[in-house]
Amino acid sequence: MTARAIIDLDAFRHNVRVLAAIAAPSATMLAVKANAYGHGMLELAPIALESGASSLAVLDIPAALALREAGVTAPLFAWLHGLKSDFGAAARAGVELGVSSVHELEAIEAARPGHPVRVHLKIDTGLHRNGASPEEWPALVTAALAAEKRGAVTVFGAWSHLADASEEEDAAALAALHEAIAVAEALGARFSMVHLAASSAGIRMPEARLDLVRFGIAAYGISPFDDITGRELGLIAVMTLVTTVTSVEAGAATIGVGFGDGLAGGALPRAEAWAGGARARILSIGVDESVIEAHNLSVGDEVVLFGTGDAGEPTAEEWANWADSIGDEIVVRIAQRVERVYTD
Repeated sequence: MTARAIIDLDAFRHNVRVLAAIAAPSATMLAVKANAYGHGMLELAPIALESGASSLAVLDIPAALALREAGVTAPLFAWLHGLKSDFGAAARAGVELGVSSVHELEAIEAARPGHPVRVHLKIDTGLHRNGASPEEWPALVTAALAAEKRGAVTVFGAWSHLADASEEEDAAALAALHEAIAVAEALGARFSMVHLAASSAGIRMPEARLDLVRFGIAAYGISPFDDITGRELGLIAVMTLVTTVTSVEAGAATIGVGFGDGLAGGALPRAEAWAGGARARILSIGVDESVIEAHNLSVGDEVVLFGTGDAGEPTAEEWANWADSIGDEIVVRIAQRVERVYTD
């Protein structure tokens, strides 16, 4: 296996700075979930904080604890919890928690953290990816305020996710969030942080930036939009996936990467690579190897599957288009068995 994912740390720095400048004066929370979208959470988290992010978002408590163990002291936010989530460990590590239900509040309090845990109450504004429904919201706020009085939590934030389905639906979601805040305030809640926007709304919907923007895939140089590339947004792709030619036959070359490495087989028959200074059509994708058209190639020659696109190579966004997917999936699915090489 010869596949390598080259991670350009300076490109990541650039992207975070660009996005933080867009968000300002709102704060920037940088999402490093899914192992920083396949780029390496522990490697990129400190760089994000040095480059303009003031906090980090992860999916779950174990990821937040790993960052704490690695020495990250900045605010961490985790929001997806299960029946076995270790709320006590999260409290001891100072992890801020997204809370979507009264049940989660009860589990946090039952963990007896010993000091209040900062919680961000989530209202579902239409995405239906956890969050309290408008009908459940008053009960969640009331329970959170009661838990705060008992010293179990600090009601710190209110938040939601956008569906990013259309401008009209996003505007309706923002209005729903404001309505939920009004309901909560009538019940006595006072939020220090309200947040809604991720990469898409953070760039194109200034009114949704509120106190904080949770930038995700855009920080890795991939556009959250269908009608504009990351490069056109002033961003640089952070990951370049490369491999080498392992054998050559008449008109075809075998390369050392396949769907076992995370290459999207669904991108066929449109998928291309960059080999020998030109685009080469990918003829087949196997588990560990793939076959491309040969352009005067030799064993050991480098082949680029995707990168910045500056030299003519495909981008992850192109792969997403070929596979009828999104750029997030193309980079996240690159397997951990693929060596990450960090350049600066």
